[in-house]
Amino acid sequence: MTPRTALPAALAVALLTTAGCAGNGGPVPDDRRPSVPATPPTSAAPAAPSTPGADAPAASGAPADRPTPLSATELPTLRRPAGPPKKPTDNRPTGAVAGWITRGGPGPCYGLVDENGREYAVHGPDAGELREGDFVTLRLASRDRSVDCGPGVPMRIVGP
Repeated sequence: MTPRTALPAALAVALLTTAGCAGNGGPVPDDRRPSVPATPPTSAAPAAPSTPGADAPAASGAPADRPTPLSATELPTLRRPAGPPKKPTDNRPTGAVAGWITRGGPGPCYGLVDENGREYAVHGPDAGELREGDFVTLRLASRDRSVDCGPGVPMRIVGP
């Protein structure tokens, strides 16, 4: 330790030793004092830190002081893409709309808001129960306005 680092280190030790007594300002009762062993430990060497592979049996092929490797092969290095994808990477079937049910129930009319915020008034007599807040992907087709299912683009459910 150099003279430059000795003073801060001594101050730190002094603060740490007095900090233990600064609790409520009073003496610590005998029954609350930590017990101190009468003799110092026989081994001065610190215990080695435990590593995940240190407890592995020698039959695994790894030395006892080294962790067992997770894989024998190297991971591939990914190249930088040459440009944006030529085809969409999130292919959905034609007519499929993904979104949240805003008006649910046993049907046949439902409200749906897609991922872009567009509102649909969908009609599906065979769709069953759709609960409000559910995220769904439905195949939709246009329909006439003979059935009023509320605000939104009128559509008909043709499949899940």
